[in-house]
Amino acid sequence: MRIGKILVQPDDLAHRVQELGREISAEYEGRELFLIGVLKGAVFFLSDLMREIDVPCQVDFMAVASYGSSTDSSGVVRILKDLDAPIDGRDVLIVEDIVDSGLTLNYLLKTLKARNPATLEVCALLTKPERRKVDLPIRWTGFEIPNRFAIGYGLDHAERYRNLPYVAALEVSDAGPA
Repeated sequence: MRIGKILVQPDDLAHRVQELGREISAEYEGRELFLIGVLKGAVFFLSDLMREIDVPCQVDFMAVASYGSSTDSSGVVRILKDLDAPIDGRDVLIVEDIVDSGLTLNYLLKTLKARNPATLEVCALLTKPERRKVDLPIRWTGFEIPNRFAIGYGLDHAERYRNLPYVAALEVSDAGPA
């Protein structure tokens, strides 16, 4: 496996994260925002986004498993790390690295909605609309990308490539998954 075509350049990532920060700040003006980062992939995006948001905010994390080291979603979602703080009555924003099939995010939305937040919205850095298996209310999107396995800027394959400063397609050999 190797790094393939760059899908989103570092400058484009930085510019779009700034725009998203401004849009989110305007939406939540006068309120406190509770950000939920989905580990591990959203850490880079969440860190950069949080610095661009100028309303008071708190952050917490959830870790969910649905991929393992495969390039295809298993469809089974498990919570590996839950929130440390309650979200009842709070304005909550889920920060995701990528929405592919939508199964993981759909599960998270249902789970968190049952905890009675005042509002519950989603900001996803990347989406692959053609892979979507469920209809989801994604309020803010960074970029739509083609149906390629994406790596970099927090996204990984078997825990590798997260540190790339851009988003690229993972190229696989003929013997590996397509």
